[in-house]
Amino acid sequence: MQGAMAAPALAPVTRQVSSRAAPALVPSGPESVLPLAAAVAELPVLDASGRRVQFGTLFRERRAVVIFVRHFLCYICKEYVEDLAKIPKSFLQEANVALIVIGQSSYHHIEPFCKLTGYSHEIYVDPEREIYKRLGMKRGEEIASSGQSPHIKSNILSGSIWSLWRAVTGPLFDFQGDPVQQGGTLILGPGDNIHFIHRDRNRLDHKPINSVLQLVGVQHVDFTSRSSVIHV
Repeated sequence: MQGAMAAPALAPVTRQVSSRAAPALVPSGPESVLPLAAAVAELPVLDASGRRVQFGTLFRERRAVVIFVRHFLCYICKEYVEDLAKIPKSFLQEANVALIVIGQSSYHHIEPFCKLTGYSHEIYVDPEREIYKRLGMKRGEEIASSGQSPHIKSNILSGSIWSLWRAVTGPLFDFQGDPVQQGGTLILGPGDNIHFIHRDRNRLDHKPINSVLQLVGVQHVDFTSRSSVIHV
């Protein structure tokens, strides 16, 4: 895991993020901040209506927690975003922090995914995965122990069956993104500044949500109240 969990200081960035797909390692230090390359900030994301928005404008005037998810059919991503949906907007407003999810499907899948997960914060897609590539997000699964996630309710069998069911019963039979693409978590802004970055090594390697919220001064959220029923 990258980044220390001490608050309120942000964990150091441990990799340079540039316009290249393979970022170079740089020394880390307390409260280090790195610039986001203009070529990355200028790349577009799409909202639920298909409107193009420059990535950098999402956090130019504010601090933002930006979560890149694997794909919208991934049951692990679905359950992680269900917990993101439980973060009260008032908590984010008090800390002056935005919460943004970015997927890699067609924008047509945004609204159904939000209805499925109850997620009402900001969400966009990067269908060509250009930002994923430029930020060095991994493709494929690295075999590594990621521990027990506090956000995943389903086991691999029930979760996989549910994902397949959604794929074959959806209006478009697709995986709503590259199924081997991994995601990650960043803290960005204000301006084109990177305060924290974590690249997921595999589908279970996402950062615990409260550990990220702590870094930006957002109140602790109780995620223990959850349904054990998988809705179909």
